[in-house]
This record gives sequence, structure tokens and C-alpha cells, in this order.
Amino acid sequence: MTTVFSMGTLAGAAEYALDPAHTEVGFSVKHMMISNIKGRFAKVEGKFQFDEAKNDLSDVDVKVDVASISTNDVDRDNHLRTPDFFDAKSFPNMTFKSEKVEKVNGRPSKVTGKLTIRGKTNPVTFDVVEYNGPQPDPKGKVKYGFSLRGEINRKDFGINWNKTLDKGGVAVSDKVNIQIDGEAGKATLASAAKQ
Repeated sequence: MTTVFSMGTLAGAAEYALDPAHTEVGFSVKHMMISNIKGRFAKVEGKFQFDEAKNDLSDVDVKVDVASISTNDVDRDNHLRTPDFFDAKSFPNMTFKSEKVEKVNGRPSKVTGKLTIRGKTNPVTFDVVEYNGPQPDPKGKVKYGFSLRGEINRKDFGINWNKTLDKGGVAVSDKVNIQIDGEAGKATLASAAKQ
């Protein structure tokens, strides 16, 4: 059975904040048509509303500092920060705000919302491939863990740079796979104010 919840805070829901030390936004693209190159963003913050009694998720709101990108290659990372790609000086953040959450058998299965990169906003749906909790940490605070997977076309967001290879094909694929792996706990007043 599939249930859909639209945006808007659910009655009985509490605010949860992402734990930056245990949250990663990553991506992978095809390089030169032969291999997958992976990268990540080191600075991520976000929050969502969650009703533990009903297992209902809403109001997912995530912000990523694009200048924190890392692909284990300094020259490539610097290029990715330029106007050829993310243009980090003009557009320092990319954001995702959910609009609806689908549930299957009582558990979140898909999160659909608006992704904004370089000032361009498009709808994106993430599959919830893993969802765990509640689990108390050593300090007794309740935590939830999750993994989301999605796919975008970078050109939809104005990231158009490419280079044609001598033997055909291009240096970077248009398709980008996105991976979000995170952990969250109930937001404190300080973390809620920061958002």
C-alpha cells in the first residue's frame, strides 16, 4: 500500500536536524565514457519534521555548501568551483526542499521536491533505499539513519561544460547519480535557530 504526504508540518511531528559528522552528500559521474568518478560535499546541514508515532516524514530541507566539494583531486575540485560547473562564488549553496513523501508498507519510500543548483530549480525524486531507527545513541538521544538515491541531468541546472574526446564521446556524462547518507536526531533550540 502506498500513501502520499504532501508538504506542510504534520500534527504531532518533531523537528530533527542532520548530524554533519554523520551525513554525506555524494555524487558519481561517468568520466571519459569508461569509469565512474565519485565526489562528496563536506559541509551539509538540514532538518525535517518527523512523527515517530505515525512514522511520517515531512518538510525535508537540506543545504549544501558547494565550495566544500571534494573528488580527491585539487585541480579538478578547483575547476568544479568555477563558472564552468557550480560557480561557487555566485551560487554558494545548493538546496533541496521536499514537497511530498510516499510511504510503502508504513515506511518512507520516495521523497519528491525541488532541487536548486546555480539558481535553477527542478523537481527531483529520491528513492529511500535504507531507513533505520529509532536508535538511542550512547547519550540516550534518539537517532534515525537513512540513505537516499536519485539521478539528475546536470544540464537542467546550467552545468553545461564538456569536452569532446578524440575517439568520440565526451569527458563528462550529463547524468549524475546523487547519494545522500545521513543521521539525524531531534533538533535543539540552537540547531533549529541556525537553520
